[in-house]
Amino acid sequence: MTDNNAAPNAGGNEQNQKQHFEIQKIYLKDVSLETPSSPAVFAEQQWRPEVNLQLNHRVNTLAEDRYEVVLTLTVTAKQGDKTVYLVEVQQAGLFVINGFPQQHLGAMLGAFCPNILFPYGREVISSLIQKGGFPSLMLQPVNFDALYLQQLQARKQAQQNQQESAPNPPSGNA
Repeated sequence: MTDNNAAPNAGGNEQNQKQHFEIQKIYLKDVSLETPSSPAVFAEQQWRPEVNLQLNHRVNTLAEDRYEVVLTLTVTAKQGDKTVYLVEVQQAGLFVINGFPQQHLGAMLGAFCPNILFPYGREVISSLIQKGGFPSLMLQPVNFDALYLQQLQARKQAQQNQQESAPNPPSGNA
C-alpha cells in the first residue's frame, strides 16, 4: 500500500519517506528469582516488605532499520534488613523502524518500545513472585515518555556542565 499523501522524494528528505514501525518479536532474554531469606521469611507474622523497582533499557542496532530493545526490570523486596526476594527480568523485542525523522528515533527507542515491552515484563515478575510463594505484586504503570524526557534533560545539563568546566583557551594578548 502506498501513502497517497507523501510528496515525491525531493533530495532524500527524511520527512518524505514512508514511515514504518513493526514489532517482529517479543521475548524473554533473561530471568532470575532469588529468595535468600526463605524458608524463614514464611514464618514471619507480618508481611510489610519495602519494595523497590529499578528500570533500565538498552538498544542494540542490528541493521540500519532493525533494533533490539531490552527492558530490564529489577524488583527487590526487603523486610527490615533482610532481602526477601530479588527478581530481575530482561524483556526484549525486535523492532523495525524506518522513515521517521532522526529526532523521533530516540523517543521511539527510549519510550515507545519500552512502553510496549513493560506489560510483558510486569506479568513475568508477578508470576515469578507468586511461584516463589509470596503474595502477588502488580507493578504500577510507568510513564516512559517522562523518563525519556528526564534523561534528555540530564544529558543536556551534563553537557552544559562539561562545557562550563572546560578550561578556556589562552588569549593571544600578552
